[in-house]
Amino acid sequence: MQANDLATRLRDHLRATGLFPEPGLAVLAVSGGPDSVVMLDLMVRVAPEFGLRLAVVHVDHGIADESSDVAEQVLGLAVQYDIPGYLSVLHLGSDASETQARSARYTALRQWQRKLGAVYLATAHHADDQIETVLFRLLRGTGLAGLAGIAARGSEGLVRPLLPFRRAELDEWLQASGRGLAVHSDPANADLRHHRSWIRGELLPVIRDRFGIEVEDHLLDVASHAADDRAAWSAVLRTVPDIQFRVVQGLAEIARDALCHCEAPLGAALLRAAAREVGCVLGPRRAARLWDFARRAPSGRRFELGQGWVAETAFGRLRILTLKESTPTGPRTVRWGDGDAGRVRWGRWEICWSQERAGTPARDAIVTWVTEGWGEIRGLLPGDRILPLGGVGHRRVSRVLMERRIPRSERKSFPLLTRGESVIWLPGICRSDVAVPEPGEAAVRLEVTAVGDP
Repeated sequence: MQANDLATRLRDHLRATGLFPEPGLAVLAVSGGPDSVVMLDLMVRVAPEFGLRLAVVHVDHGIADESSDVAEQVLGLAVQYDIPGYLSVLHLGSDASETQARSARYTALRQWQRKLGAVYLATAHHADDQIETVLFRLLRGTGLAGLAGIAARGSEGLVRPLLPFRRAELDEWLQASGRGLAVHSDPANADLRHHRSWIRGELLPVIRDRFGIEVEDHLLDVASHAADDRAAWSAVLRTVPDIQFRVVQGLAEIARDALCHCEAPLGAALLRAAAREVGCVLGPRRAARLWDFARRAPSGRRFELGQGWVAETAFGRLRILTLKESTPTGPRTVRWGDGDAGRVRWGRWEICWSQERAGTPARDAIVTWVTEGWGEIRGLLPGDRILPLGGVGHRRVSRVLMERRIPRSERKSFPLLTRGESVIWLPGICRSDVAVPEPGEAAVRLEVTAVGDP
């Protein structure tokens, strides 16, 4: 292999796939093993062409005795390449499973990605990892979509630039790079107690002996065919109008009426495809149960999907979301109305105010006027009531939100504008009869928008 072949091929691959569509910071997850060290070396060479700045993040799981030495070695590589290096130290202990370690590792990596404001998080998965993943999932009884294996890109900027390349190519590059790069060979990779290590060390050699070395290419073909099938279902979601599929704020929605008119296999397949769009993986059995739930459950019911995911019926739609979507992402209360003008954020909502002469407030507008002074914005609390403008008597806020078809998962994160003990406004839904100025008198104009909504 010529010294620059792999870098050239990676550059061509990134151009062809658009894996880094915009410039910005890319966090490289470097374990210290050969694969991630090669990824670091290659990305340093190609990053300028794609407008990328790089940072190294290493996660010390706290499993092996030598883990602190490996961490020091990786941070030394960051210094060698003159890029920032960061470390997360966990304390999982020697009994931690593969699954526990992987979950904790990705949590730590995502934390660094958010803290650094990185557009991308890159891992060093390669073609041999793909082969092992396809076999592993096949043995676990995955659905057809699961045979697509590892995707080149995931949610929130997750990318895997080395997927087209074989382990032997990466090892050869490492030896020929001439940089004398320090690498760490994790003993766990040879521990046959781990499923993937057993597949790599025991099962694959037997399969190769029986079917020939080309069997590995056949397994990669399976992954490619399954990925094409997944892409086709994704296209179906977006091209069949009756499905009314959409992704908003990290949750997926699909029309329940369309599901009711599907045969069971088609309905379950559509739900699995919709769930994949937001990163939720459904097995065939759970997808079949979800299809039945979507057809029969009244509005406001929930169905647990595992791994923090739930489905909920929301009037004519089925929504798939994580539980964290049910809680506000901002502080519990935010003050508005200080000064002549201003704006604040509360979760995904933005509240703007200014001093001006009052107009005539409408009951369900997104703009209103209130008498001079300040107030707060907060989420729904038990017992909250509102006196609707022009109405008779107070009404429960939760009931008002339900009648306006606000899904159950969004009611606690819907903004309530208050003054003192009174709820004075549910933006776009209900203006109260409290703090209403006379038309033309000095007042505070309020406008609330949901940031990021279409």
